[in-house]
Amino acid sequence: MRVSEYVRHDAVGLAELMAAGEVSPAEVERAAREAIRRVAPATGAVVETWPADDRPEPGSTPLAGVPFLIKDFGISMAGRRMEMGSRLAAGHVARTDSFLMRRLRRAGLVTLGRTASPELAYSITTEPALYGPVRNPWDPGRGAGGSSGGAGAAVASGAVPLAHATDAAGSLRIPAAHNGLFGLKPTRGRVSLGPALDEGFNGLAVQGGVSRTVRDSAALLDLVRGPEPGDPYFAEQPALPYAQEVTRPPGSLRIGVLPQAWGGRRTAAPVTDALDRTVRLLESLGHRTEEVTVGLGVGWEEFVLANARLSTANLAASVDDLAASLGRPVDSSTLEPSTLAAHRYGQEVSGPQFVAALAVRNRVARTLARFFGTHDLLLTPTLPELPPLLGAYGEGAEALDGLGWIERLNDRSPFTMAFNVAGTPAMSVPLAADAGTGLPIGMQFAAGYGREDLLFRLAGQLERAQPWAGRTPDVWAGAR
Repeated sequence: MRVSEYVRHDAVGLAELMAAGEVSPAEVERAAREAIRRVAPATGAVVETWPADDRPEPGSTPLAGVPFLIKDFGISMAGRRMEMGSRLAAGHVARTDSFLMRRLRRAGLVTLGRTASPELAYSITTEPALYGPVRNPWDPGRGAGGSSGGAGAAVASGAVPLAHATDAAGSLRIPAAHNGLFGLKPTRGRVSLGPALDEGFNGLAVQGGVSRTVRDSAALLDLVRGPEPGDPYFAEQPALPYAQEVTRPPGSLRIGVLPQAWGGRRTAAPVTDALDRTVRLLESLGHRTEEVTVGLGVGWEEFVLANARLSTANLAASVDDLAASLGRPVDSSTLEPSTLAAHRYGQEVSGPQFVAALAVRNRVARTLARFFGTHDLLLTPTLPELPPLLGAYGEGAEALDGLGWIERLNDRSPFTMAFNVAGTPAMSVPLAADAGTGLPIGMQFAAGYGREDLLFRLAGQLERAQPWAGRTPDVWAGAR
């Protein structure tokens, strides 16, 4: 199989070719490795590849034999390095498979390596000191988003059709938007984080993937969803497989539209124009849209402060545990300035402050639940601006404390965090591009708790009405 043929197929399509005997898994794997070799130097997306451990039977699952990459954070694969984008964890090797890794193996995915993450996934751009920046395939001078930026750039450039990603504040949806991909953040409790974790960032973090087509993300979630023993949250299992929901008409949905974000940051003109076009598309498909004002139950400053206290306290605990287990110091030799500042801030969060932050989480969840009692979906831009230039997030970061760093991240991505706090599903759909630069613009749709089925139905309809798979970036594995 030539790379030019490999990149024309999504993950489900490749699996179907192998199941039909039209191409062998070994041929697909060779094409994937060549595709990775072609684009990895230009993007910095893939930090390591390795020999495949799994040889699934073609046709045994909807994704059997499909090349796959896991993120350098949030998952463990026995015998493979998992450095979390940090010098603190450099050389660290996982001893066991996490629950998700076991399910990925059972899904028949062939994991070939790992993608870059910012240090400890604590940024929405992927520019770690350990391995260097991940570059956006659409414009290598710009960032690919974070914290799943390596996954986003790898899929967008054609290295693999589908890759693992995580999302605690938008870390899956942001790279999807920056790289012109589809990315759905599942409901809290949909995918297990065990056995090492009962929950990530007090329920804010979830696991998922980014893909070039909707059906690939649906197939992946079908294969990895479901609770494991000891999980603290439970999301009711869907009536139908998500792969079937993609092909079902969504009916006429009532969709609220939020053009300007919480916190006061103004949406840039190219993004506002894209949102307007999306609204017209939705209305042409029979949906009912209305501009809405959506409260969070708390003020923006209180919202950001609570998230800063939750996330930095969790970070501090993780850093201290990692440093103790590896026998390494926690200082500027092991951590970047922003991470070190967040660690220090987290160490000072008191017990009562932490409990008060959990109460804010509850108020946000209850408030958004009431909104989804009157509307099927909420539409926002995924991000208020186009992908920023590399280095933009880090300017002056050494002068920020932990709260200041979180304030910066929330200011640059004000639309995404609320749905992590509420635990509800949300997806970024690559419906638009900037006319001047050609850079992709993602549109975010959020639904009530457990309603991924509704999101997949709408996503499938949008993909059929306004296909995006034919768009390819400047850095593209199939270009030769």
